[in-house]
Amino acid sequence: MSSKVEVLHAGSGKNLAMLNVAPSTSVLELKKLVCKERKNLYPGRVDLRPKQKGKGYADTDTLASLGLHAGTRLYLKDLGPQIGWVTVFLCEYAGPLVLYLWAFSRPWPLYDAAAAAAQPVSEVARVACGCWTFHYAKRLLETLFVHRFSHATMPLSNLFKNCTYYWGFTLYVAYHVNHPLYTPPPRPLFIAGLVMFVVGELGNFSVHWALRQLRPAGSRERRVPHPTANPLTALFATVSCPNYTYEFLSWLGFSLLTQCLPAGLFTAAGMYQMTVWALAKHRNYRSEFANYPRRRRAILPFLL
Repeated sequence: MSSKVEVLHAGSGKNLAMLNVAPSTSVLELKKLVCKERKNLYPGRVDLRPKQKGKGYADTDTLASLGLHAGTRLYLKDLGPQIGWVTVFLCEYAGPLVLYLWAFSRPWPLYDAAAAAAQPVSEVARVACGCWTFHYAKRLLETLFVHRFSHATMPLSNLFKNCTYYWGFTLYVAYHVNHPLYTPPPRPLFIAGLVMFVVGELGNFSVHWALRQLRPAGSRERRVPHPTANPLTALFATVSCPNYTYEFLSWLGFSLLTQCLPAGLFTAAGMYQMTVWALAKHRNYRSEFANYPRRRRAILPFLL
């Protein structure tokens, strides 16, 4: 038995399509039907929702599961040009990897050739380069083999915004750490920062791997994360987003081992953005799961 579904523009209320669909039709299939009539659209660019403003339906939902019936009106939000999450992540992470290694070689556009040749690269600068390279190589590999994304695409504008942020900060940090006049920190501070960085990187990967196990391949299923047998996932008991906690620890350690103000600014900017994301995810967890642990914080145990 088929049902008529009217699709209206979320902004203007203009009729875009009148479709005959079965109750078993999924939201993704509905998007494809709309895009057949509206050639300027494609499914990744379309959000279908019950009201002109609000949250859209998941692609895997069916009309029957949503309780939609004949005569239902759905509103279409054009999300604008889209690009794949994986593509964005690969671009924004490959840039810092290449640019830092380029700055580490002390090229003439950044430094005076004579000054660069006269002053050897310090041990701290070499270790910092290794830490930076490891971090972004890890991010690239996680993007390809570990992360499972709930959405296939994001707005194209994010590519330029994210790359500007990561690439710009990379040059800012790398220029100072690799400068011929760079002064390394005291040995105890360097060792403490390096230990923090290593623990943060291992913890971050451990959390990402644990989150991967929560979402079967090809699904958007969400479950409450809990600590696993890996002791580095124990932070799940106290915070909703321990991957961000460990990320902050990594960059705090990098800032200490280099004693570099630009690295500290990069850490502060990253912590601010991760806190915004963590608070939003924390709210979503608490609203979605009635049994969600109430004592958890968003990103910092017992504090935030």
